[in-house]
Amino acid sequence: QVHLAESGGGLVQAGGSLRLACAASGPTFGNFVTGWFRQRPGEEREFVCFIGWDNTSTYYADSGNGRFTISRDNAKNTVYLQMNNLKPEDTAVYSCAVAPRYTTTPNDYRYWGQGTQVTVSS
Repeated sequence: QVHLAESGGGLVQAGGSLRLACAASGPTFGNFVTGWFRQRPGEEREFVCFIGWDNTSTYYADSGNGRFTISRDNAKNTVYLQMNNLKPEDTAVYSCAVAPRYTTTPNDYRYWGQGTQVTVSS
């Protein structure tokens, strides 16, 4: 089993940056694909990006492409999401999750963190 805990959310002005972290516990974390998702109130959970266990395979939704960067440090059991040039529409709860394969579908992810709130003011 994998336990995930996000951190790094907060309030930032438009154009600012935040770095989210997803810290994992569990001996098999390095074998999973780790994804970031976000959810706005009243909306469906939205895929943001994922990274493979080899730290070289990444994929981004159009919404974050060019602004967001995902990376992982398997020695620290942590995956990061660097978000630059943030926009008010990026405001959401951001959650990390792990899956046994490359996928953008939330239902394919087995374990989820509790999420961290990101608020971008205009």
